[in-house]
Amino acid sequence: MKQIINIGTRGSQLALWQAEYVRKRLNDHFPDHSIELKIIKTTGDKIQNRSLVGLGKGVFTKEIEIALLDGTIDLAVHSMKDLPTDLPDGLRIAAIPVREDPRDVLVARSGLILEQLPKGAKIGTTSPRRKSQLLYLRPDLQVVDVRGNLDTRLRKLNETDLDGIILAAAGIKRLIGEEIITEYFQVDRMVPPAGQGALGVEAREDDLEIKTLLDAINDVHSETEVIAERAVLGELGGGCQVPIGVNAQLKNDRLHLIATVCSPDGKHRILERLSSSFESPDKSGFSERNRSDRGGPVSAQESGINLAKKLIQSGAHKLQRET
Repeated sequence: MKQIINIGTRGSQLALWQAEYVRKRLNDHFPDHSIELKIIKTTGDKIQNRSLVGLGKGVFTKEIEIALLDGTIDLAVHSMKDLPTDLPDGLRIAAIPVREDPRDVLVARSGLILEQLPKGAKIGTTSPRRKSQLLYLRPDLQVVDVRGNLDTRLRKLNETDLDGIILAAAGIKRLIGEEIITEYFQVDRMVPPAGQGALGVEAREDDLEIKTLLDAINDVHSETEVIAERAVLGELGGGCQVPIGVNAQLKNDRLHLIATVCSPDGKHRILERLSSSFESPDKSGFSERNRSDRGGPVSAQESGINLAKKLIQSGAHKLQRET
């Protein structure tokens, strides 16, 4: 077994928290290993003065994955929502630890919830998905691009004329504390992106030693939900440029999925749900145990594909072509 393990991570405060969380979890199980963090600057980190929309996939992961492939690092910790559904050849998601809250939240300077904000209120977000769903809920809002890490965006809220900003609950809970949250958006009101709140630990496919270590921190419940969500994106196709949200919740042997495809201006929103019987996963690998069989329990992958097909039947691809 390797005695020194290098974890690749971005250098933001949240990314470092996430990498440190994985390091601590691994140290709990394998105290004899020396686990070190290696900060890698990505394209998304270097571009601070404009939107990342249109730059393609992997703006927060590409450089880290290159370091993983060339052996500079042994594993990488990502926000799962940043990982494209198609990974580079030779890499795999080797673990998804216990997931944090996947919801989006409003942090408002006035303490007012979204419905109470005045007409024309300014809300900050750089996410096309959040923007479209905000405008669907409140067409009168002014949605302003606000880039930067969590601290930067919170500072801009306090130093500019913004009325509020939309953020991920997970990041706030991990770094600051939920007392600053004005309102939680339930997932049927503002559907989160696939994988929000989850960490993805990426490793080389042929590194069996690292795989053995990461098995100890994998949470199959969280993994089930994330696989279903990513399957929706994969089935919709990489060419779909309209905002997409998807959330899965595994409860009492049923997998509940909700997904939306919206026009960027928020005028059109397709929302579909799917609930299916699902045999509770165990650590040996749910993907082999939960394949459909004459109406029986289905796999997470299959559930996501089925929901994507419902979205397509409801006009998701048509909406993309018209956008």
